[in-house]
Formats: sequence, C-alpha cells, structure tokens
Amino acid sequence: MSAAIHLPEERQAAILALLREQGRVLSAELAATWGISEDSVRRDLRELARQGLCRRVYGGALSLLTPPEPLPTRIGQDETAKQSLGQAAARLVQPGQLLLLDAGSTNLAIAQALPGDQQLTVATNAPVIAAALLQRQGIRVLMIGGLAAPESGACLGARAMRDLRGVRADLAFLGACALAVETGVTGFDLEEAEFKAAVAEQSSQVAVAVTAEKLDSVAFYHVLKLDQVNHLVLEPGLSEGRLQPYRDAGLQLHSLASDR
Repeated sequence: MSAAIHLPEERQAAILALLREQGRVLSAELAATWGISEDSVRRDLRELARQGLCRRVYGGALSLLTPPEPLPTRIGQDETAKQSLGQAAARLVQPGQLLLLDAGSTNLAIAQALPGDQQLTVATNAPVIAAALLQRQGIRVLMIGGLAAPESGACLGARAMRDLRGVRADLAFLGACALAVETGVTGFDLEEAEFKAAVAEQSSQVAVAVTAEKLDSVAFYHVLKLDQVNHLVLEPGLSEGRLQPYRDAGLQLHSLASDR
C-alpha cells in the first residue's frame, strides 16, 4: 500500500485490513505511506472507533476484539495453537511450585501440559481445569470456590476472592482476552477482570499465554499494566515487528520453537 488513498471509505477499509493482519496501526506511518496528513488518518481512526471497530491509543489504534464465545465452545477451537502454548508455558514451571491458573481454554491447555513428576500444587477457580488435573498423578489441586459462570467457566464473586487471598503462588498463568503494549492486559467481564488482577497480586511472577489474534488488541476492562507481567508465551512464527515492542517493554518472550 504505497499509493495515496483519497476516499475516506477506502482508507478505513485498508486500516481495518491492517488491524486484522497486525493488530495495530500508527498514524504517522499511514500518513507517510499514503501521502496524506496525519489529521486525515486521525479522522479515519475516530470514525472507526465511533463504529466500535478499533480502539484509539496514543499515536494510532489497536484492534478491538469481540467478546469470546462460551468456554465449552472455545475449548475445541485453535487446539493446535493452544497445545503449543501449553507446552511452552509448562517449561516455565519449577519443581515444588504452587501455581495459580484462572479460567480459560488456553489455561486448560497449560494445565494438561504440566509435568506430573514435580510435586506441583495448582490453585484454580476453573472447575474444568480442576477436573482435568484430578485425572493426573502427582499434582495437588486447590479449588477456589464460588458461583461458577457458565460463559467463562470461572468461579467468581466474594467467595472466590476470599479463597484467593489465602493463596500465595510462585507463578500465575493468567488468561488474557487481549494484550497490547499500550493497554496491557484487558478483559471483557468486569468481575473476571478484578479477579485476574487479584491473581497477579497473589503471585510472585505472572505469565500470560496468548494466541496470535489476542496480541496487539484490546478489550473493555483493564486487568494489568504490561510491567506487571514477567513472561509472555506466544505462538511460534510471529514477526519480529510484532515481538520487538514487548521485548522493549522488558518481558521475557517464550514459544515452543525457542526461548526468545
């Protein structure tokens, strides 16, 4: 896309295509590429944001994800990618650790990949994760209780928060609906976002595993700033252009292909 695009509708369609491809756009880069003013680009971004198609941030915009489908549906989606993330995340675990896993289909894949010979204890507010771990030898399960939400598969509310305060974890694997350098970790449910933030507070280190479409995107509610995350577990094959901002932010990047 090196030629100027003069019609706003054409520019906005091109911006949406870029957001689907790479998750973020920068106003200055688009203006230089198309030979137009940054004000024109900013007007396009304002219009797309007004339609709920992106989230404006300083200097550009991020992809705005739609709320996820219920957990039973998500468990069967992107299985290969989630298994890859689960295996890469399991490499972070040390013998004898107490782990915290909140709800999510990627965290279920992490639970299934955990080694059974390292005397691990796993605390979780997700009944499906607890059930999967109870079938494994050598892993103790601590269930965080409360009313289970069928959409997220998470036990939430006052009881869950009270149980969580009694846990001090070595490492938390935090389910993320969306993640970006500019906005950190974000989620779609307010109560779940508050629980995730509390999980991070109760953990010495925090790891987030995300599939490619969740990277460089934003959801409705703030969970954590990026500097509160220690490890980012990613699918292999992502471009250096997408990875470098996270390295620059001080995160340790991991994938099944290599430790980045």
